[in-house]
Amino acid sequence: MALFDVIIVGGGASGLMCAAVAAQGGKQVLVLEHNTKCGRKVLASGGGNCNFTNLDVGPGDFQSSNPHFAKSALSRYPSRSFIELIEEYGVTYFEKKMGQLFCKEGAERVLDVLLGECKKEGVTVTTGCEVNKVSQGESHFTLTAGPHVFEGKNLVMATGGLSFKGLGATDFGYRVAAQFGLNRITTTPALVPLLCGGYKKLAGLSLPVAVSVQKKTITDDFLFTHWGFSGPAILKASLYWESSKPVSLDFLPGQQIPDLIEAARHKGGAKSLNRLLSHLLPSRFLEYWLEKVVPVPDKDLQNYTQKEIKAVSEAFHAWTFVPQGTEGYKKAEVTKGGIDTNDLSSKTMEAKAVKGLYFIGELVDVTGLLGGYNFQWAWSSGFAAGKALAGE
Repeated sequence: MALFDVIIVGGGASGLMCAAVAAQGGKQVLVLEHNTKCGRKVLASGGGNCNFTNLDVGPGDFQSSNPHFAKSALSRYPSRSFIELIEEYGVTYFEKKMGQLFCKEGAERVLDVLLGECKKEGVTVTTGCEVNKVSQGESHFTLTAGPHVFEGKNLVMATGGLSFKGLGATDFGYRVAAQFGLNRITTTPALVPLLCGGYKKLAGLSLPVAVSVQKKTITDDFLFTHWGFSGPAILKASLYWESSKPVSLDFLPGQQIPDLIEAARHKGGAKSLNRLLSHLLPSRFLEYWLEKVVPVPDKDLQNYTQKEIKAVSEAFHAWTFVPQGTEGYKKAEVTKGGIDTNDLSSKTMEAKAVKGLYFIGELVDVTGLLGGYNFQWAWSSGFAAGKALAGE
């Protein structure tokens, strides 16, 4: 039986990156993927175009119980490094908005780069191989996958989080961590739609908003759904939301209703609130909001009192609700929480108490915003572990 220098469980973004980097250092590397094909999340991401990184990535774009943990890995392998890698393979890409980079030719091209790097460095990739048992001896780890047994001097867990169960997500990585005594920060669905009943009549309607939650304010597109609220603004806000906490929406970011009313009063023109806001908000939303939410009847602007103007302003600029929950892991982009960073080295991603055991990617308690940040964490954490395994 061959004894590998490194066995990586999980052939996704972080696992393949780690494998290629470790192999570049002359290590014999084995990747075990339980799906029949590597990188299924890579292929499904970004509507099939893979939002593979962001032009502007920093530790502040991530949520973690230790906000400093990601600094080392991100500084050693920034977004520019991955961009240069895919450019070497002739991959073309485009910026959609806010620094988000997508592959022009489809997500398959990004996966081709990762697999190409692994092939070039002689990495052994075995798919359709589900590991169900891990044990550690004096000098190596032993992994069992059905009738198959594999041995490695080092073990890297890159099995991902709990989101996208349909793509093969499991809790195996967390179970291995628990087996070796590592702590797990509570895991919850993140970058996920929020539930809030009563707005089905507005389902499908999208508009820009500013969402405020837990002292964070995010400006982006918002979407009404049959079950509540979604869109990039809400998905990003869900990363910071905690159960039973309120969320506030500003439907007119950059505007101030009191100023708009005052200007209209002096200049003439629009006589009602509906007319005043009709060029700023979708008509379906405006009609519904004036009828169902705004506590003051729509009337001639000259007749509004200061108290009424304040009430109108709050209904548009600071409308607050408490989500009934989220749509769960089935709709979540990522898993928030994970392996406690206090139990890992920020430089190498190795478990402090278990020599040769590493955790990378979504398994770790480092969760990024929507927009390519979580893929960048996969590249950076995979690179950090790969370099450590290579002895660099």
